[in-house]
Amino acid sequence: MSIATQSRFADALRDDALAVPEGLTSWNLPVPQRRFDVYRNNVAVGLSGALASRFPVAGQIVGEAFFIGMARIFVAAFPPRSPLLLHYGDDFGDFVETFEPASELPYLADVIRLEAARGRAYHAADCVPLDPTLLAAVPPEELASVMFEPHPSLGILRSPHPVVTIWAMNAGDLPLEPIENWIAEDALIVRPQMTVNVQTLPPGGAIFMSALMTGASLGTAFQAAIAQTEAFDLSANLAGVLQAGAFIAIR
Repeated sequence: MSIATQSRFADALRDDALAVPEGLTSWNLPVPQRRFDVYRNNVAVGLSGALASRFPVAGQIVGEAFFIGMARIFVAAFPPRSPLLLHYGDDFGDFVETFEPASELPYLADVIRLEAARGRAYHAADCVPLDPTLLAAVPPEELASVMFEPHPSLGILRSPHPVVTIWAMNAGDLPLEPIENWIAEDALIVRPQMTVNVQTLPPGGAIFMSALMTGASLGTAFQAAIAQTEAFDLSANLAGVLQAGAFIAIR
């Protein structure tokens, strides 16, 4: 099968308005419309189901019918580029952010991004988290120059919405109730052992962690965080991320 034929075949799978690709036949029909329609539907259903499995909390929020309808539109516009579906839908949150029927739920895109980060963390490489006593052994005058190697599963998500609270309520980790204090929440996602953990970072924590993850020293990361908010607490933030298993080594 030529590349052009493969391209026509893929395009027709995604678009119901397109005819059966030229040259496609079956043993008993020169143009197997019905068979191709069944195959086309199976592909759409399978990919939509893969998204539903990966983003169950988003599905819980909007309902199965709405989610599948939204997923079918995404699948038609953004087919997978790999036969491995582990990371299919990494950009689903970007799509949902501009999806007009979901505009009344402005937090939905970030919930999806959080679920995507949890999926990446789940499939990341296993590594033993950093032993905090190694940092405690660093001479005080050298602490500012220490750099951290992030855990392969580590991710940070910043949101103008209480995304961790919304996700936890709809995932069953917190009681489902009205959120009275609607504030921005930054999430840390990491899998130090077998379970993916999600926790809310304190003020300045996302800036601090993002700097450390890109190779900044402890001193530089602290300066970046304190420049964003004077409420940044270095000891509390550092203790929290070390306890979470966010790093695997220092240098």
